Amino acid sequence: MDQLVSEARRLFGIHLTGRQMVALMTYERDLLAWNEKFNLSAIRDAEGIRTKHFLDSFSCILAWKEKPPRRLIDIGTGAGFPGITLKILYPSMRLTLVESVGKKANFCRHLVETLKLESVEVITARAEEVGRMPGHREGYDWAVARAVANLPVLVEYLLPLVQVGGAMLAQKGQSGPAETHKAEKALKILGGSIRQLIPVILPGVADERFLVVVDKVAATPAQYPRKSGIPAKKPL
Repeated sequence: MDQLVSEARRLFGIHLTGRQMVALMTYERDLLAWNEKFNLSAIRDAEGIRTKHFLDSFSCILAWKEKPPRRLIDIGTGAGFPGITLKILYPSMRLTLVESVGKKANFCRHLVETLKLESVEVITARAEEVGRMPGHREGYDWAVARAVANLPVLVEYLLPLVQVGGAMLAQKGQSGPAETHKAEKALKILGGSIRQLIPVILPGVADERFLVVVDKVAATPAQYPRKSGIPAKKPL
């Protein structure tokens, strides 16, 4: 864990407190235990969790710098990444986790309870459904997703949830720049505008990584998101 502390400080300027360290250690322990029964994550060792889950989640800070989200929604959160990791960093942030797979959503609920995290809602549903729910539609200053879908599809999941003046963040691998180019039409339709692509380097990870940051500059038309499954089958 000492290495995680020093890398978080070196890469992202994060100074982890004792309480945050205890929370991350509990998270790691429970993820390893649940993973043996439920296959929540392909990463099954402590070192991998610290680098490819915790540090990767921390990298979101590069998008908002000193202005963290007040209300964040994490789509397709899986075992809680990046949402729960970010909630540990920002205890006052209001967080919604959306995960359609029941066993993963249940793990998130278990963690929220175990870590006594306040102002966290876990929804077992698809992104398209949540994007039409009053109280969630255009209700967030940031929406985030990691490894969920290609960007032309992902913007239809995320942008309907973001208020005008807010932003969405997609954590992407080496295909990030090409996907961004392909998403231009969808962004125009849904009220988004590319702000920047931020390269991310994680220790010991050779693959290129990018944060794709999109500003919400206009309201999303009422007909989006389309019905569940349609965005993936027929990307804008």
